[in-house]
Amino acid sequence: MRWSFFALAGLMSLSAAAPLASAAEDYAVLIISRERLEVSTNCEIGLYLNDQLAGRLFQEQSTSFNLPAGNLSLRLKLLPGQAPGCQPGLLAPPAQNITLKVGDVRKLRIAQGPDGMYLKAAALDY
Repeated sequence: MRWSFFALAGLMSLSAAAPLASAAEDYAVLIISRERLEVSTNCEIGLYLNDQLAGRLFQEQSTSFNLPAGNLSLRLKLLPGQAPGCQPGLLAPPAQNITLKVGDVRKLRIAQGPDGMYLKAAALDY
């Protein structure tokens, strides 16, 4: 009986210490797509959000993020992997900056240009 009381008290203190999600804080949705075959490599592409690796995309894949509103730095880079010839470059690719607003749903797709890979706006196609 004594142990069940202490276990119950311990569980109650854990729930009180856990941070509660605020319903007043709203987010934006960012979708990054590699569904088209615009980038002619079978290597894995790394997606960096604010210079932190946040996702990896192979051909025909997409990923999405729930992000707080504000400025966001996006960067694409080839990642070393199991496929032969997939070595990252020595220089960091240039970053693209976007501003997200509360309630935004933005879709970007990976494209290839003369200066390398970049993110291009895409239709949501719901």
